[in-house]
Amino acid sequence: MSDVLATHEPVAPIGRKSEAYAPVNPRELRDNQIDGPELTTRLAKTWGTAPGLLGALSTVDHKIIGRRYITTAFMFLFLGGLSAVFMRLQLARPENGLMGPDLYNQLFTMHGTTMMFLFGVPIGEALAVYLVPLMVGTRNIAFPRLNAFSYYVYLFGGLMIWIAFMLNIGADTGWFSYVPLSGPEYSPGKRVDFWAQMITFTELSGLAVAVEIVVTVLKQRAPGMTLDRIPLFVWAVFVNSFVIIFALPAVMIASTMLILDRLVGTHFFNPAEGGDALLYQHMFWFFGHPEVYIIFLPATGFVSAIVTTFARRQAFGYLPLVLSLIATGFLSFGLWVHHMFTVGLPQLGASFFTASSMLIAIPNGIQIFCWIATLWDGRPVVKTPLLFVLGFFFIFVAGGLSGIMLASVPIDTQVHDTYFVVAHFHYVLIGGNVFPLLGAIYYWFPKFTGRMMSERLGKWNFWLAFIGFNMAFFPMHITGLMGMPRRVYTYQAEMGWGTLNLVSTVGALILFTSFVLFLINVITSLRHGMMAGPNPWESGTLEWAAASPPHPQNFDRIPVVTNREPLWAERSAIPVATGLSVDNRELIVSTVTEARADLREASPEPSLWPFIAAVATAVAFIGSIFTPWAVLWGGSAVGIALIGWFWPKGAKEDES
Repeated sequence: MSDVLATHEPVAPIGRKSEAYAPVNPRELRDNQIDGPELTTRLAKTWGTAPGLLGALSTVDHKIIGRRYITTAFMFLFLGGLSAVFMRLQLARPENGLMGPDLYNQLFTMHGTTMMFLFGVPIGEALAVYLVPLMVGTRNIAFPRLNAFSYYVYLFGGLMIWIAFMLNIGADTGWFSYVPLSGPEYSPGKRVDFWAQMITFTELSGLAVAVEIVVTVLKQRAPGMTLDRIPLFVWAVFVNSFVIIFALPAVMIASTMLILDRLVGTHFFNPAEGGDALLYQHMFWFFGHPEVYIIFLPATGFVSAIVTTFARRQAFGYLPLVLSLIATGFLSFGLWVHHMFTVGLPQLGASFFTASSMLIAIPNGIQIFCWIATLWDGRPVVKTPLLFVLGFFFIFVAGGLSGIMLASVPIDTQVHDTYFVVAHFHYVLIGGNVFPLLGAIYYWFPKFTGRMMSERLGKWNFWLAFIGFNMAFFPMHITGLMGMPRRVYTYQAEMGWGTLNLVSTVGALILFTSFVLFLINVITSLRHGMMAGPNPWESGTLEWAAASPPHPQNFDRIPVVTNREPLWAERSAIPVATGLSVDNRELIVSTVTEARADLREASPEPSLWPFIAAVATAVAFIGSIFTPWAVLWGGSAVGIALIGWFWPKGAKEDES
């Protein structure tokens, strides 16, 4: 049971304990009663994961699950990248016969679907799952069993659609699957069914993680971490989680309505029976444009963390940066119709969405200026993570400028569905997400593994990625203005697009090579990288106060925060709170605004039930593609798994 903690502030530095709260049971061992290696060993045993397969499947350690998320997301990144390479090889010269239209349709659908749903959204949440508990000074994420469940759901959903592709039943109607093309009349078979179920399936995972992040940030921050001391990365993923919670249900409902039209015979999107095809577009893009910012917002957190550390000063304009994140989250829901300017909207409505699309450039611009001012007023140390951030500045600003152009109805009407749009969103998504992400991996790799990545290979990685990216996608602006449409698998030589497409293909190969080099750097650094120590970059945020890699309990004693950059403010010793159990999983629940220690809360023990529940959910979703009875039998299995999951276990866990 949770117990009210004492109200006095714990201010003793590490090595000197202060009694933060009265023990529930005087005979129970508390972390103020032992010290040093014995405390670390006892806590590691309490919070650790059991050995063997059952231990791996039942773990609720946010760090283990976060590493799995990150690894799986990068696996899907390489699959999506390979599909892009094959598409570029097909388009390298006119009337190429490398592949036919059917395979090409599957490839561009799998590429877009993978990058948006299986990489772009999950990778930000993956890093948040690992880092947020460390950055806010707690021992585990909120709802850790839900966290384990969410990973397995994500994994099974991604494997489902890729296995379908390998069996030649991959989706082939684009990553957006517009009706009526994706309806039963024009897309018979099971291809679109797999796509629609994958959307509902994997977005369930995204919603679960978003809820965990929100609760962790609001209620599990270390004592003293008031709202104006929360790290900017945590602010970014916190705002992002709210965007996910409000945006993802729209696409989940749209994909569910689509599969009901296909399998059950409903007519949500069939105009002949009173449905509306444009309803699908509205529901999809109500999610689809916030999704761009779901992908971008965590990247702003990466940039803020890297810029602050390597500028050797606190972020310039902390409050404007936070308010810009919140404004971006709000405004992202008012832009979706600019994807639909050519469908015949009233001009007044189109004007509103033009204004909204231009307005969102303001908070993004504020962030760029704050980051530049931080570097300008600091003492920048140029390492590989900062190189990727500098590349992000150039590429994302270029993508933002073409986005302002596309927000104008006359220009959008002319270049709609051409390669100009392809160039724009790759500049925004790769420049705005992948470059900061690679910088973040180089930055936090020592925390994940305890080893440094190679700086020499890192610089080669950056320059190959930067040159390859611009070679691949800048020519697409020109081919788009020359009239080359999207989603064509070949073209005639007299169109004059051959040379620019060849340049784009060479650039794509260079870009892919940079990712191969990145993978080589990761693998060699895991084995032979220089030992990092707890804080190799001399950063100021709490995750670097933990060991590298962190112990199962994250912190032997919960830190007390006195500054926005606590490791810079408390160079000799960080104040700590004591009084938590050593032999039971306990963490501090704090107040929302002032982060005062409020409750001592039990954290759930490892359990196999989340894995069983995820398997049952997968059976229900995949089986329903072939028979409606799977919903009944799979739903029953899910219910049984949830009963086992939440069944009261006794005083040690006392979990809800």
